[in-house]
Amino acid sequence: MMGFAIRASFGVFQIPIADQFGWLRSEFSMAIAIQNLAWGIGQPLFAAMAEKFGDKRAIILGAVVYALGLVLSSYAVTPMEHNFYEILVGFGIAGTGFGVILAVVGRAASDEHRSLALGIATAAGSAGQIIGPPVAEGLLQVMPWSSVFLIFAAAIIAVLMVLPMMGKQQPVSKAELQQSMGEVLGKAVRDPSYIMIFLGFFSCGYQLAFVTAHFPAFVTEMCAAIPDGSLIRELGIESTSTLGAFSIAIIGAANIIGTVAAGALGKHYSKKYLLALIYTGRTIAAAAFIVMPMTPTTVIVFSASMGALWLATVPLTSGLIAHIYGLRYMGTLYGIVFFSHQLGSFLGVWLGGVMYDAYGSYEIVWWVGVGVGAFSALVNLPVREAPHKELAAV
Repeated sequence: MMGFAIRASFGVFQIPIADQFGWLRSEFSMAIAIQNLAWGIGQPLFAAMAEKFGDKRAIILGAVVYALGLVLSSYAVTPMEHNFYEILVGFGIAGTGFGVILAVVGRAASDEHRSLALGIATAAGSAGQIIGPPVAEGLLQVMPWSSVFLIFAAAIIAVLMVLPMMGKQQPVSKAELQQSMGEVLGKAVRDPSYIMIFLGFFSCGYQLAFVTAHFPAFVTEMCAAIPDGSLIRELGIESTSTLGAFSIAIIGAANIIGTVAAGALGKHYSKKYLLALIYTGRTIAAAAFIVMPMTPTTVIVFSASMGALWLATVPLTSGLIAHIYGLRYMGTLYGIVFFSHQLGSFLGVWLGGVMYDAYGSYEIVWWVGVGVGAFSALVNLPVREAPHKELAAV
């Protein structure tokens, strides 16, 4: 929850940092894009580290790297410095994020309740998304952005106090223990189903990262020109910048319901078909939002609808991997698939900044997101949703 609270707030810093240094939108966007790429590279590495040396050690290292990246970023005054330090932040997110945490939860839960447990764990990330952007926006009203980064660094270290509460996990099967990591990875990457899961996760990263990084600034600028701006006050929001941060929190709130529901549905229905439905829903929501006139009301409606589908893919994707390939190296296998997610994240954040600087609009980036969402809906359909005879638990 804390890791995602910090990560989800980065879009709130787009305008303050750009205004202070006179940067183009693409410059801080590149830093966030690099953060997402580093997160994707670090995810399978931290997952493998957790499986070899222990989950707690991997999480502690991730939190320390996360905090170090935030502290160094608070002193950065050039785009190059931000780009470099966000590599550390990205690796820190990997060490405290889904690749490690979901593997812990997956091994701790029973087969019957694993999908739901993964949904609840994913919902914790959504809870962080509710907290992070509004807190960041509130702190920015009373202190510079660099001080907010330092507060966030202290917070991610403080949360390590919960580690002693981690309980024991279910033992894996004898068949899985006999498989080496290299053997499992080699067989998985030759499996067409694994490749399709990998490709399908790309659009999830593209859509989520673009919205997280650019939506607050997008809403701030677009809604500022709306004549009926008083509607914002009727919703209890006093400024367009607050609306931008609040929209990310709404996405997080709706996603708590969405991820738990997705995990619960994954117990009873085909995970690949649920994934296809979620990607279809995202595609429709994004297309409808960009063709309709922009108002604070459409922002709220889009945030709620997109939020219900936001991280709903995560418990289904991770649960699908555990179901097909077993639990022993679930974290590493999911981490590799998550790299596809972060390639999409890099493209979504970077392309958003580049297109905005070139055309003063995000419209092209939105439509690309619609296209890749439709692709992911289709590519999940041929996945063979059955335990791999050589890799899964017996």
